[in-house]
Amino acid sequence: MSHTHKILGSVVAAVMAAAALPGSVLAQNVPIPVTSSSFESTYADLADLSDAANLVLRVQIRKQIEVEPERSPGLRAGFARLYIEADTLALLSGTVSVGESVKYLVDVPRDAKGRVPKLKKQQMLLFARSVPGRPGEIQLVGNGAQLAATADLEARVRPILSALIAPDSPPVVTGVRDALSVEGNLVGESETQLFLATRRGDPVSITVIRRPGQNPIWGVSFTEIVDQAALPPRPSTLAWYRLACFLPGTLPGEANLSRDAASRAQAAADYRYVLGQLGPCLRNRG
Repeated sequence: MSHTHKILGSVVAAVMAAAALPGSVLAQNVPIPVTSSSFESTYADLADLSDAANLVLRVQIRKQIEVEPERSPGLRAGFARLYIEADTLALLSGTVSVGESVKYLVDVPRDAKGRVPKLKKQQMLLFARSVPGRPGEIQLVGNGAQLAATADLEARVRPILSALIAPDSPPVVTGVRDALSVEGNLVGESETQLFLATRRGDPVSITVIRRPGQNPIWGVSFTEIVDQAALPPRPSTLAWYRLACFLPGTLPGEANLSRDAASRAQAAADYRYVLGQLGPCLRNRG
């Protein structure tokens, strides 16, 4: 067995073993290794990948070797699994060190004639995790985690990475904890407060205020203070992503603490209003 194939066998075993390690929901729910994609990534696509990765780096591919089908469990029809060696050009974000070169596996679609694309010398943006005990070896975090590197793509990713590590970074929202709607002093006046559940217990609340003859006013607060002056999150920001992409489609009945039927209906209506204002969470990744 050649030296190259010994290395390849080691990388295949290590990366497949790493798939069993605890990680993000994204990494647990997709086959690993993953697919190189050419679609246009949405904000949510890039935020998903950035949030799941502890390494985001730009590389230039130096070598590719196709892995034999019998050593490629889970490989989809029409795809090839590649072993890649690449030179590190830039580390955009990372909680672990990375060397001058990296090795990883990636699934790529074959062309109409069944041929594997030639990736040598191409620059790629990778969203990855380190492989414990294997310096220089990384594991891509999900579908689309190898993207053709462009200045535009990097300009879109960098603000997401900065927002994720900021001291006031919006926490991961996991659902709605409590909802309460109360009537005001005037007919048609009400205030609904939605208290959200988060992964680490950080406070997040949404307030919806209705006044006669006016459009509803709403906003989100990422502090313990329920702020009536809070504003809605701007689209395609991390705060928007945390809400639009992870709130449930309807207000859970058990979270609705309003006492009478009218108040419960108002809380549910205000929740639907917030979802409508946030808009859909569009994803192009499979």
